[in-house]
Amino acid sequence: MLTLSFTFPAGRYHATPWGRHVNEADVGWPPDLWRLTRAFIATWHRKLDPEVFPKDRLVDLLATLAEEAPHYALPEAVHFHTRHYMPVRDKPSLIFDAFAQVGREAALIAHWPNTTLDSVQTELLDALLDAIGYLGRAESWVEAKRLDSWTGTCDCYPSEQAVDQETGEVLGDLVPLWLPQTRAGYGSVSAELREAALARERAEVHQKRAKAISEGKTGKLPDPDKAKLPVVIATTLPEDWLTALSLDTGELQAAGWSAPPAARQVYYLRKKDALRFMAATPATRTPRQPAKVTTARYALYAKPLPRITDAVRVGETMRMALMGRARQLFGEDIPASLSGHALPENNRHGHAFYLPETNEDGRIDHVIVHAPDGFDAQAQTALAELKSIHTREGTEWRLLLEGLGEADDFPASLTLKGATEWRSVTPYLHPWHSKKGFGVVEQITRECELRGYPVPVAVESLPEQKPRALEFRRFRSKRGLNQPDRQGRFLSLVFPEPITGPLALGFGCHFGLGQFIPADHPS
Repeated sequence: MLTLSFTFPAGRYHATPWGRHVNEADVGWPPDLWRLTRAFIATWHRKLDPEVFPKDRLVDLLATLAEEAPHYALPEAVHFHTRHYMPVRDKPSLIFDAFAQVGREAALIAHWPNTTLDSVQTELLDALLDAIGYLGRAESWVEAKRLDSWTGTCDCYPSEQAVDQETGEVLGDLVPLWLPQTRAGYGSVSAELREAALARERAEVHQKRAKAISEGKTGKLPDPDKAKLPVVIATTLPEDWLTALSLDTGELQAAGWSAPPAARQVYYLRKKDALRFMAATPATRTPRQPAKVTTARYALYAKPLPRITDAVRVGETMRMALMGRARQLFGEDIPASLSGHALPENNRHGHAFYLPETNEDGRIDHVIVHAPDGFDAQAQTALAELKSIHTREGTEWRLLLEGLGEADDFPASLTLKGATEWRSVTPYLHPWHSKKGFGVVEQITRECELRGYPVPVAVESLPEQKPRALEFRRFRSKRGLNQPDRQGRFLSLVFPEPITGPLALGFGCHFGLGQFIPADHPS
């Protein structure tokens, strides 16, 4: 049994997971064995005497650690980030700095249940732990030590399932962590990758040879048997295991590797809220138990940000991405609160609304996902796991979950405020066919009654504004839908008493159409 303890004196742990851009504001939590191994290698190079601790001893120690996936006991941690502008080629660029905030004296435990070190390995490990200064980025100061004994319980360990198959209970979150390949494993993987790369080179030579023959070029033809491994591939597939572990991330990315050849991915079951998001909370609030999760708020990052005229596109893309993430986690058992499927007739609007929020330029910079009936544990897991969405055209929009909670947990959101008077921010399209005595006012009244809202005392059309209703995307991508209204209009609603948002009515209201904001907002 081997147990290591890590504390972060600055109260912060900065580390971007492999394959993620720093501006995605994701945090690799807990520190995986791949990161620990590379930190040990760097510490050995910079701070230990190679005559006292020769390279062979380092290889022996790291090979022993790589044989078993460590388990973790995680301290409480909160996912925070800061954002600031940095000058890049004389043009300010928005940078996100994400980190896990932990207690300054709270220990993260890495535990190998079946690993035992000999005295020589233990001496080197203790020297490395004593010399290591940071883990992750340079500002992640760390103090590390080996524990002679430990009787705690691990709450993050290798697993393939996040749901109890018998009870359906969500046990936690599945997170991918990277571990070094064992020495034998790397030898096998390296040989396979070399052979595959060489086969591709031979195939290209065959194509060039065939093309030359077809064009009548009978000079010196390329010989497939003399094809060589590209230098960039050979460099990133060294025969030496320690060299493979030590390769710079930039070298691996330049060679086109989607994952380090010397690493293997293992899924870990991490306890719920191990890296929780902190929603802004009002200064005074009456405690409620139990808390009900009805709302998620995401910050959306893209260049350029989508316009409010594309609200339906953003809403539909969010829904498809969340359903896809839920399918990856739970198979075809997608929570009805996300999909809206298999709900009773009397629950037409209890499932998720996907509603955009705009900045002063009319571009969507936040998305609200709100289900009046609440999100169950599986839906909450899917919401927390969503990091980015992709449009049908291949555009990527990055997401940062700002929090999960109830509507009044997000005081910065205009969509979720309360008001008596509301006005359209996206066009309202009436959901039923109009006829005498059943126009827009009557349809608004009927829908409010069905949704449990008070009947408005005034419904008025707003003057034409920019962007005009006809400039909005007003059609769902789903075919065969009955759409009585194809024009849309902007309205002002006045209720006899304040109601709390979000407020979205009419056709496509679950995807950003018919969305209202408090009328006292200056925009």
